Amino acid sequence: MMEQRIRNRAFFDKIMSSEQASLLIKDGMTVGLSGFTRSGDAKVVPLALADRVQKSGEQLKINLITGASIGDEVDGVLAEAGLIHKRLPFQNERKMRGKINAGELLFIDQHLSHTAEQVRSGFLPPIDVAILEIVAITEEGFIIPSTSVGNSSIFAELAGQIILELNVAQPLGLEGLHDIYEPGQRGQRQPIPMTSVEQRIGTPYIKIDPDKVAAVVITEKSDSTSAIKAPDEETEVMAGHLIDFFEQEVKKGRLPRSLAPLQSGIGSVANAVLHGFLKSDCTDLEVYSEVLQDAVFDLMDAGKVKFASACSITLSPERAADVIPNIDKYRDRILLRPQEISNHPEIIRRLGLICINTAIECDIYGNVNSTHVMGTNMMNGIGGSGDFARNALLGVFVTKSTAKDGKISSIVPFVSHVDHTEHDVDLIVTEQGLADLRGLAPRERAKVVINNCAHPLYKDALLDYYNAAVKRGGHTPHLLEEALGWHANYLQTGSMM
Repeated sequence: MMEQRIRNRAFFDKIMSSEQASLLIKDGMTVGLSGFTRSGDAKVVPLALADRVQKSGEQLKINLITGASIGDEVDGVLAEAGLIHKRLPFQNERKMRGKINAGELLFIDQHLSHTAEQVRSGFLPPIDVAILEIVAITEEGFIIPSTSVGNSSIFAELAGQIILELNVAQPLGLEGLHDIYEPGQRGQRQPIPMTSVEQRIGTPYIKIDPDKVAAVVITEKSDSTSAIKAPDEETEVMAGHLIDFFEQEVKKGRLPRSLAPLQSGIGSVANAVLHGFLKSDCTDLEVYSEVLQDAVFDLMDAGKVKFASACSITLSPERAADVIPNIDKYRDRILLRPQEISNHPEIIRRLGLICINTAIECDIYGNVNSTHVMGTNMMNGIGGSGDFARNALLGVFVTKSTAKDGKISSIVPFVSHVDHTEHDVDLIVTEQGLADLRGLAPRERAKVVINNCAHPLYKDALLDYYNAAVKRGGHTPHLLEEALGWHANYLQTGSMM
């Protein structure tokens, strides 16, 4: 069996344990890990490193660069062991988040399309060691990624040393699903030659220098699954608002019946809204996204989605148990690409995507906060939402109108942290309704957002704020002394009301 996985005999001589491989990592190094939203991440060597440090008591800290979030166990153990000096570009783990917000480790919240560019340009520290999960090594000594590509290709190209985690729990059927394209240095590159979602422009493997491979570690540890929640009544209503809007756009001739390629952000709300397409009349849909979650495979099985391109496959436990062992079923309808391609502004704009992402809060003028709770506490990171929203045909943000049992309004006078400005937001959708902000000036936007998206508990207060601000004047009317008063009130009393 191992000969099927390792087809170049020279790599057998590099097989070692995760404990032995962890010794290659030294204090102060910058380490690149494969992995994107809990899938295809390096697992056993990082855990062996944490175990080694905890047992030896040695002082060791690393800079950790990934594709996006990795498995909770890995990020959690590394954070708890105090091994991380600096982390980027995205995370989604409670212990890691706690240490970031306590100032115990540094976090760079970065657009996911930018990381490879900054590594390539030398703006980030050189990658000393790359730890990459793979399913096979080809006869030429090239590597086949597993359930994500992330930044693995740029890490493999530029790292000083490479550790390969050959995961036999990942099916060999993943081979052939990847499309690895290297754009080259800025200022010297050609246009990316992609004009359709299903187009293959690269290779099904990552080219590496075999001499840089210092270790091959055999593993059989499955991906962490996603904690995606099933659609609820409110998210189903939100999906209904959005589908009604799309149907009107089709009737007006602004969208075809198959719409435009869809992107859906990470998380339960965006996944649930996408899931709503099961009840629509839309067919022959295409997906060009960073993550393929449960809804995409549900839509494929229902005959709604004909092709999906992304960077990773991240599923709930139930869907993972069904999809991953039977990946051949989807072989002709999926491609996995590096994240700088899946999230590339050039491609997003050329293909004209409809991009659906999740907000923490939106303000009455259309600014969106997708990262910081009460303006200061990091949740996960901006991820790819900025890559997509800025360049989308339609930039859509979805959120429930309230949180914490109504104590927090998700529609506020002014967001406590700005990730997406009003210039990049076309639609805001809550269970209350949909605000189409295209072609509206700020004063028009405010009325549409309040009337269509705010919860009845807060609508009158938002209108009072807006009307008082208008009396003071300005292109974008605000009462600066009150703009963040709702957030301050919540921190003082436990409610925005």
